[in-house]
Amino acid sequence: MLVNDMIHGLYPEAVTIGEDVSGMPTFCIPVQDGGVGFDYRLHMAIADKWIEILKKRDEDWKMGEIVHALTNRRWMEKCVAYAESHDQALVGDKTIAFWLMDKDMYEFMALDRPSTALIDRGIALHKMIRLVTMGLGGEGYLNFMGNEFGHPEWIDFPRGDQRLPNGVAIRGNGYSYDKCRRRFDLGDADYLRYRGMQEFDQAMQHVEEKYGFMTSEHTYISRKDEKDRVIVFERGNLVFVFNFHWNNSYFDYRVGCAKPGKYKIVLDSDDPLFGGFGRLDHNAEYFSFEGWYDDRPRSFMVYAPNRTAVVYALVEDEPKVVNDLELVEIPETVKPAAAEPVKESEPDEESEPLDS
Repeated sequence: MLVNDMIHGLYPEAVTIGEDVSGMPTFCIPVQDGGVGFDYRLHMAIADKWIEILKKRDEDWKMGEIVHALTNRRWMEKCVAYAESHDQALVGDKTIAFWLMDKDMYEFMALDRPSTALIDRGIALHKMIRLVTMGLGGEGYLNFMGNEFGHPEWIDFPRGDQRLPNGVAIRGNGYSYDKCRRRFDLGDADYLRYRGMQEFDQAMQHVEEKYGFMTSEHTYISRKDEKDRVIVFERGNLVFVFNFHWNNSYFDYRVGCAKPGKYKIVLDSDDPLFGGFGRLDHNAEYFSFEGWYDDRPRSFMVYAPNRTAVVYALVEDEPKVVNDLELVEIPETVKPAAAEPVKESEPDEESEPLDS
């Protein structure tokens, strides 16, 4: 409380983030209101939940469990979400990418070599995990040391053998520096599949920057279908559609929405740029129609390929353009009254011609 009060008093523009998994009350309430005074809390439970889910078969993933882990936070308490952190990626454990693709990452991540079913699954799910975490997990998003491109390995600092007071021996790594680094060059290599995973991360940030969905007050989860393995939710004017099914793609899949109008695709995890299969037409338009569905007043139909995440944005009414002149609809209340017809007269010989 003292530190937060001092920081915010001296630097009003500063942001403080607290690492707390216990759900401590008043953690993000201002000090003057009796709180601890942090601006954000790290949503630490999310990363642990993803590792727990990744140890299960695809058939055992529960959509409701994923949604609950991402949204289980105190109302109006701002959180920073992340898919993995040092607890998973340090000292011998696996990163999310390595949990998904394991040793295949050493041999089949080059674009000039054929992929495998394990690589295709891993890249698809890695993108979906990051986007659903960003979309539902909080008001801020954190990348952890290579998560943005699917870093294949953990970090292990040089260390020797240790013996705990209870007599348990912990083997070291012979003071090896082999795993004491991050391979950030992998994400920039245009001949590796890591590049597409990094491009997707940049696209996520661009969509958030343009639409500001993480700071929008409107969030509504309209579907978490355990049979279809589909999650649908709204955040701001965006509609997120996740199909976690390992095999089933859905044509004319109906998703609920709040606002009427035309929607378009603004992010597609299946885009070939991101290492996908390009099954969606980004020029397609999706029009809402009236009628309650999934507790939403309107809905529209989409194609949801298996293991994809797609974000649809509401397209605001565009002005009509005729002869390169923008036409503006004038409300009836300000339209001028009809004028008396003017009689044509002979032009003044001394006057200059008018521009058309």
